[in-house]
Amino acid sequence: MGERRFGSFGLATPPARKAIPADEAIALLKRGDAKAGSLLGYGNGRSYGDSCQNDAGMVVDMRPLDRIRSFNAETGVLEAGAGTLLGDIIAHAAPYGFFPAVVPGTQFVTLGGAIANDVHGKNHHRRGTFGCHVEALTLLRSDGRTYRCSQTENVRLFAATIGGMGLTGLILSASIRLMRVPSLDIAEKATRFRDLGEFFDLAEAADQANEYAVAWIDQLARGHGRGRGLLLTGNHAEHGSHAAARAGSRLSVPVQPPFNVLNRPFLTVFNAAYRWKKGKSPVPRQAGYQGFFFPLDGVRDWNRLYGPRGLFQHQSLVPEANARHAVPALLEAARRAGQGSFLTVLKRFGDVRSPALLSFPRPGYTLTLDFPNKGQRTLWLLAELDRITVEAGGAVNPYKDARMGPETFAASFPQWQRLEALRDPAFLSSFWARTAMRLEIGQGRAEAAE
Repeated sequence: MGERRFGSFGLATPPARKAIPADEAIALLKRGDAKAGSLLGYGNGRSYGDSCQNDAGMVVDMRPLDRIRSFNAETGVLEAGAGTLLGDIIAHAAPYGFFPAVVPGTQFVTLGGAIANDVHGKNHHRRGTFGCHVEALTLLRSDGRTYRCSQTENVRLFAATIGGMGLTGLILSASIRLMRVPSLDIAEKATRFRDLGEFFDLAEAADQANEYAVAWIDQLARGHGRGRGLLLTGNHAEHGSHAAARAGSRLSVPVQPPFNVLNRPFLTVFNAAYRWKKGKSPVPRQAGYQGFFFPLDGVRDWNRLYGPRGLFQHQSLVPEANARHAVPALLEAARRAGQGSFLTVLKRFGDVRSPALLSFPRPGYTLTLDFPNKGQRTLWLLAELDRITVEAGGAVNPYKDARMGPETFAASFPQWQRLEALRDPAFLSSFWARTAMRLEIGQGRAEAAE
């Protein structure tokens, strides 16, 4: 398998012990020889936690399935292999005036990974999740059969596979509908807000007026500056570039430092510089799409800066009615714990419904925090963030997680058993074993005791 490392992006969990190429896994599945819990598709390792790991078995390297099979320049429908990178899809469609309707914070995700995690972007209020734009997908299961799944064919499998974290089988390919845009460039505007109350007052109007909206929070600010930040809004520029570069990074972190570089002094300076640079002018400016959507992609392996223990990312969602209380409480919990977040992002989700059986986004506000792994101290903080989120009626994002307990998962996704019923028995992840399977065992014991 060469030098490729099959780990999670957070680096806080050990990499896969064994990986096999996609063609070998496909042959194994078609023969019906895959053992229970032995497989899990692995795209490009951009999940922060262990939803892309399978400690009980092996992962399947899906990157070789990276061919773009067809593209209709009139409708914007593109079909590609599950291992195709989002950046390559952008580059292929850009000259024709199309762009993915939904993009996450990195272009280095695979098509299969974007579907399996039902990823979201800065325009959920208008376009919903990635799964909303999947026309059809092909799925290979351990019964040896390949299923074509869509809104009209194998409907239950279609809904379970979108957002199903790779547990329903091996996604081989998919067709997605891209959206027509006047250019790839973004007319971006930065609006300063003094505190979270002012942000909440601005958020809904910003969503109504713009395709994209996201807020950056200065998480370390104290006193009168507490909760300050920048609301970044954007729309595709009418007169901009249609040129797209293939996915790649010119800068890189070649080795992992022996300690966390992104410490508190660094974060204090970084936050001040970021706030000054982005917020120095209220006048809209035209920005390239890569800088607007994928700012961290410019430095390859930037996650190594967290040091050998890696990082934990916590993404929570709270209903709109409880957000003005819960979001400040989440930020205050991090401050009390003395933990600084490198990037603190706050977004408003809309009410566009995903076709997925399990999908993280739902109406409300989502807060994302990154913390260096400091052992038990960090785990205590993350548990406290879980508690605040669940008590507010919210949810914790599973594909960003590496340690949530079964109870938090069940509270976040009370319909999890519907996915378990459609899970292919040959497919399992470390995340699912840690959460859903323990819930199953607990329920079994409770039933036996009765």
